[in-house]
Amino acid sequence: MKTTVLGAGAWGTALARLVHVAGGKVCLWGRDGEALAKLTETGRNERYLSGIELPVGIPTEPNLDTAIAGAACIVLALPSKAFRAVTTRLAKFDGAAVSVTKGIEFDTGLTMGGILGETMPLAKVVALSGPTLADEVCRDMPTAAVAASGSAEAAATVQQIFHRPTFRVYTSEDLIGVELGGALKNVIAIAAGASAGLGFGDNSKAALVTRAIAEIRRLGVACGAKSETFAGLGGLGDLTVTCFSSLSRNYQFGRRIGDGEKLEEILAASVSAVEGFPTARSAWHLAQTQNVDTPIIDEVYAMLYEGKDLRQALLDLTTRVSKAED
Repeated sequence: MKTTVLGAGAWGTALARLVHVAGGKVCLWGRDGEALAKLTETGRNERYLSGIELPVGIPTEPNLDTAIAGAACIVLALPSKAFRAVTTRLAKFDGAAVSVTKGIEFDTGLTMGGILGETMPLAKVVALSGPTLADEVCRDMPTAAVAASGSAEAAATVQQIFHRPTFRVYTSEDLIGVELGGALKNVIAIAAGASAGLGFGDNSKAALVTRAIAEIRRLGVACGAKSETFAGLGGLGDLTVTCFSSLSRNYQFGRRIGDGEKLEEILAASVSAVEGFPTARSAWHLAQTQNVDTPIIDEVYAMLYEGKDLRQALLDLTTRVSKAED
């Protein structure tokens, strides 16, 4: 079975490596042919995985049609802003389409799986998510992920492709829940990073994460997800690592804001997509549409898109009317 990974960033490269080192047939596609050739020849992807020794010989291909030819599984590790445009070109594919992109489309409110339902109608949609920082996965540090799909067969196929002693894969039927957990945690990670940038400690971060999971659950359930999903790998697991790890791009993005750097300069200097930035806007809009109370998401949105002062956003959060814990 051939697996094609679209997107040669950190996570796409890490997933292609997982299949390759286990002896599976894989092809990694990206737009930069020169960088792909260097990765194959030297085992280096310094732009996205600096200092990581990858296996020499990971098959790569800059031509999309050639890359997907003969594939039974396509893994989509694309920036959310390019997701619809690229997947529209794959409308005839009828195998497993695995999204590892974590975002929400602003205009439609769709997750990446929802977009795939429109752009790849013949495919069996799966989301692969969890506490899976690419750097650590490439170093074979043990972790676990969840493959979620409305098709139990497709979820099991993805489980079989990626399951390793250091990369345990579980399955779930709650596609929308796993996807929303993965997308919304990036917004919370920005808040966690900003909190650290202001000099607050672990108590503050733990309280933020705990209240955030309740907020994420409320919005997820309103969108049709199962409540228990948010206590699992695609919910609490992913949220925790993204809010506490210095390897998290969204956490570092928030921390730089907390340190006083200008938003425009941080975005301009970012090598990889900071998915929490567009997702904050989409999540805020989705919550408004669903009439769900999301105070943390609201304040992150106001800070990023309305120019609200970070300390004022924090004050408005902490001085809300007292209530029972939910």
